[in-house]
Amino acid sequence: MMKKINVLDLAKFERSGNPLDFYCNTFSRHLQAHHGAITVPHKHNFFLIVLFTSGSGLHEIDFEKYRVTPGSVFFLAPGQTHYWELSDDIDGLIFFHSQEFFDLSFTDRSVYDFPFFYSLLNSATLQLNPPDTKRMAALFNELLTEYSGKNTFMTTQKLSSLLSLTYIELSRLYLAQGQMEVSKTGIYSEYLRKLEKLIEENFRTLKSPAAYAQQLHITVRHLNRLTQESLGKSTTQLITERVLLEAKRMLVHGSTSLAHIAYNLGYEDYAYFSRLFKKWTGHTPSSFAQQYQSGRTRNLPPNP
Repeated sequence: MMKKINVLDLAKFERSGNPLDFYCNTFSRHLQAHHGAITVPHKHNFFLIVLFTSGSGLHEIDFEKYRVTPGSVFFLAPGQTHYWELSDDIDGLIFFHSQEFFDLSFTDRSVYDFPFFYSLLNSATLQLNPPDTKRMAALFNELLTEYSGKNTFMTTQKLSSLLSLTYIELSRLYLAQGQMEVSKTGIYSEYLRKLEKLIEENFRTLKSPAAYAQQLHITVRHLNRLTQESLGKSTTQLITERVLLEAKRMLVHGSTSLAHIAYNLGYEDYAYFSRLFKKWTGHTPSSFAQQYQSGRTRNLPPNP
């Protein structure tokens, strides 16, 4: 087993003496400065956005593999596990920030209102054409210029305004490409967002759709119809997928026993957990961990 996965803190990257809860850099300089931390699987306690302008590679986010090409944009929320495998000529622009940095600047919106952060069921990537890549790179560079500049008058206010503008432009491109599974519009989407939050908070202890339906004040039948019509998945499947994602994280990045992993996820009977894992993934927990370690770069998505 690998060592416990590292959770990177925003303070690790902020400029000395100027903690803004915000960080921005070219990707090449960021990679050079923090290569050891970011090229192995890790998590963050902040929101991260990167736009690639040259080079190629692989980006794995919670066991989903994505190709990196010029124009690739990636959006990561706190807690997601990811790592990079990148060519020597890779470059682009990267920024990240805490939730408070954005949410305290605006009384009428939250960072979670943007479509790429509204739900983990929504795509974590966007592929831009060359004109849009150039346009978005200009906005990213404005953030970098302000972040790196010596003019400290209302720096936080200007950065938050530029950040909001960047997110609005990215959201328009994201929506134009039909990337959303779950949106803010419609009563079904409101329930799905609440359900996702409840599952995130309770998946270790609550496995029954009835428990979630009760908290949402709707019937189990209504909840299952909602998830099937919106996502093509049952409520049980959504709960199980979240449990299995955590199991995969612990199997690959943890150092505890298989029985302890099962117990930590709410299963006292390891044999039952193992059967469940194999039913949904096609592998036993131990074989999944072994195969992942021996072939992390397999099964790449096709070139766009």
